Amino acid sequence: MRLVAGGRLFSWPVPGSKSITNRAFILAALAEGESVLSGVLESDDTRYMRLGLCSMGLQITDGPTSDHVLIRGGLSQLTCPPEPVFVGNSGTTVRFLSAMAALVPGLTTLQGDEHMAKRPIADLVDGLRQLGVNVECASGCPPLSIQGGRVPGALVRMRGDKSSQYFTALLLMAGLAGHSIRIEIEGNLVSRPYVNMTIKMLQDFGAQIESEENAFVVHPVRNYKAIAYEIEPDASAASYPFALAAVGGHDITVKHLGPGSLQGDYTFVDVLERMGAVVHRQADNTRVVGVGTLRGIDVDMHHISDTMMSLAAIAPLAKGPTTIRNVANIRIKETDRLLATVTELRRLGQEVQMGDDWLRIDPRPIIPATVQCYSDHRMAMSFAVLGTVVDGITIADPACVSKTYPTFWNHMEQFASAGVRHAGE
Repeated sequence: MRLVAGGRLFSWPVPGSKSITNRAFILAALAEGESVLSGVLESDDTRYMRLGLCSMGLQITDGPTSDHVLIRGGLSQLTCPPEPVFVGNSGTTVRFLSAMAALVPGLTTLQGDEHMAKRPIADLVDGLRQLGVNVECASGCPPLSIQGGRVPGALVRMRGDKSSQYFTALLLMAGLAGHSIRIEIEGNLVSRPYVNMTIKMLQDFGAQIESEENAFVVHPVRNYKAIAYEIEPDASAASYPFALAAVGGHDITVKHLGPGSLQGDYTFVDVLERMGAVVHRQADNTRVVGVGTLRGIDVDMHHISDTMMSLAAIAPLAKGPTTIRNVANIRIKETDRLLATVTELRRLGQEVQMGDDWLRIDPRPIIPATVQCYSDHRMAMSFAVLGTVVDGITIADPACVSKTYPTFWNHMEQFASAGVRHAGE
């Protein structure tokens, strides 16, 4: 759909963070007592996490509103699942549950869909084995089986350039191993803000962690503490309305998301500001205003790579080229996101160059086309933003947004039906 001319003033209801929701599920599962989570995201990824935890013996119930969940947790509540746990294509679910299963006596098997069967997990498998955990994983991708109940090792060393989620997975469970565990980083750690988020949440639930330049030391605690925990809006999801405001000349606010966010992807607004958008940051909300033609930029997105496609999709409407660097890790996500983005931009008539970890977009007149999503939710949402500004763009698989943002199209329709009002009025 293409919006009519004129900016719109709109408060965009971004749902809860997927990254925080699935971390909070694990922490509440390991905490003794009842935790109350609010702002919980309902999506495919969080549903697979919830079902997986229930299959391991946890009691999880809905609270007074749809985004409240009550979890009665603790190691004493966890049991070996009688059947393989199906994780769909949820990377956080398979990685976090794999590490948590090391604490649960018995054999836990995790398997996913045909896309998950192509997603590497060998680095995490090797990390668990370094800690003395018996893990079977024939292909280096799911399915995998973990013989849990004992984590005798105290030192693990993993490459940092693949996925920060491998480190998060080990950090989440390490405090309950019964002894201190040192987790060392080989090379640079990609998406480090996500690990910082994990550490802050662990500390909120009572864990004790020391951070060094290239290592983390997790000290043993008797248990994590059950708490009431509020989940903030998803900063990665917020990149879509923020990008729409910047490129479409709109005035869009996201409430309850500000500079104090746990999520590194919040700094995507800094990228939009460099391009020429106006950003208003307050403690409890952020407002982006598009005030004219954006300018192309050269940007390192190593630590906010989930928002790479949000930038790439609007780059064809910027003045001058846009170069995105240091994003090799996106090639092992739901799809090879670097190649997928380049392929679809070229389909739309753009001149695009790429390397192993970068791409450069030279804007050209946009050719109407159907954008293929490769079953990747971020492809659909990123290019939908471009489709609101340019005629003739169709999204091939709109339903794939259910992975992390099932209400995305509803929110797009609400925005489209909002009254026309120029930004700044």
